[in-house]
Amino acid sequence: MPHLTKDDLAAFLPHAGSMRLLDRAASWDESSIRCHTKTHHDPGNPLRRGACLDAVAGIEYAAQAMGVHVGLLNGGMSSDGSIGYVGGVRDVVFGIDRLDDCPDELTIEATRLFMGDDSFLYRFAISSGGREVISGRASIFLKRAPV
Repeated sequence: MPHLTKDDLAAFLPHAGSMRLLDRAASWDESSIRCHTKTHHDPGNPLRRGACLDAVAGIEYAAQAMGVHVGLLNGGMSSDGSIGYVGGVRDVVFGIDRLDDCPDELTIEATRLFMGDDSFLYRFAISSGGREVISGRASIFLKRAPV
């Protein structure tokens, strides 16, 4: 599948400005996506707490990659006003304390394990410089706008 830029990714996420954390999607298919970013080095990253970007912020990076993947499978952001939410995370393993300490770009990989009508289960892993820094599973739910 084609490489997607930060501007391309905007079509799949409701986030704007610096809250759009992913720089590009390098590859994706029916079951997985691989994204890259350097926004963990940005001092203006809205998830920073002072000068620190805690590793737990990686869950939002993974959620955005999953959101892009769901959007790609559904042909873009929904015109019916539905929005995706993280329902829960499980089995999260943190190999680091801070994302901003990772000198290389982050690679965010998400693999769909299950897809229902309005729900998805993904396994995700974030690595930097070939070292896995966060991994886990997350459920995503679509909330449909009232008709």
